[in-house]
Amino acid sequence: NVTAVLEFRLLGFSSNPHCQILLFTVFLVIYILTILGNIIIISVVTLEPRLHSPMYKFLKNLSFLEVCYTTTIVPKMLANLLAKRKSISFSGCMAQLYYFISLGATECYLLAAMAYDRYLAVCEPLHYGVAMTAESYTRLVVGSWVTGVFTGFLPCLMVSRLHFCSYNLIDHFFCDISPLLKLSCSDTTITEAVIFILSLLVLSGCFLLTLVSYLLIILSILKIPSASGKRITFSTCSSHLVVVTIYYSTMISMYVRPTYNLSSELNKALSVFYTVVTPLLNPVIYSLRNKAFKAAL
Repeated sequence: NVTAVLEFRLLGFSSNPHCQILLFTVFLVIYILTILGNIIIISVVTLEPRLHSPMYKFLKNLSFLEVCYTTTIVPKMLANLLAKRKSISFSGCMAQLYYFISLGATECYLLAAMAYDRYLAVCEPLHYGVAMTAESYTRLVVGSWVTGVFTGFLPCLMVSRLHFCSYNLIDHFFCDISPLLKLSCSDTTITEAVIFILSLLVLSGCFLLTLVSYLLIILSILKIPSASGKRITFSTCSSHLVVVTIYYSTMISMYVRPTYNLSSELNKALSVFYTVVTPLLNPVIYSLRNKAFKAAL
């Protein structure tokens, strides 16, 4: 009874046409703001020589990543919100899954590298120029991208080799791991175990490194004698930490679990945070709250 599935149908958010139009409008506005915000960051950091330090170069990489990451998900989601037949080909589904995992992993590595850069700048300011050289920055960035690219191969390969029966309805707005595993008529035990271990290593490891870096930064901030300096620095770091926590908490709750048994509605709600909301918040939190960036802008 196993047949080759040539395409999947994405059920999306709601069958109510009025809700579809409302959701389309909201997500379109968020997507446009996300793209514009991140393109502005890339342009300003590229054109302004004063922002050619590792901190802002990391930020430019993150902005480029966010453009790619949200574009992997949102345009297809917007098209399906207005389409009568909400379909995606099997190869297109696997491609979307691969880019989603790879770019998501790359973001984890980049956020950890950025937290390490901030730790050196705040806690080891006298050694920062020696520790964070152009070569060190390049290694961290290239390492993040290359490792992210390879991180997506194994989960996508294992999911693509599963058998899918004639039932091809994905109860989600994009090709995510959980709904695809639920849809498969193969034994997914090994696939789930491998993805769980990989998610645990990547998400929990990067989150722990990022969290430790910011905790050390906060402890160092508390030693600053100036009340105004302490308040400004703490405000910046705490806002960074809030965004990072939102991103990682939703991702960990989704993927660092032995079994993928969340309800489809909760699955979709959590997915919106790390595919739509976080790419919008990152340029606001990391750049528009920064005095040097605003002056350059």
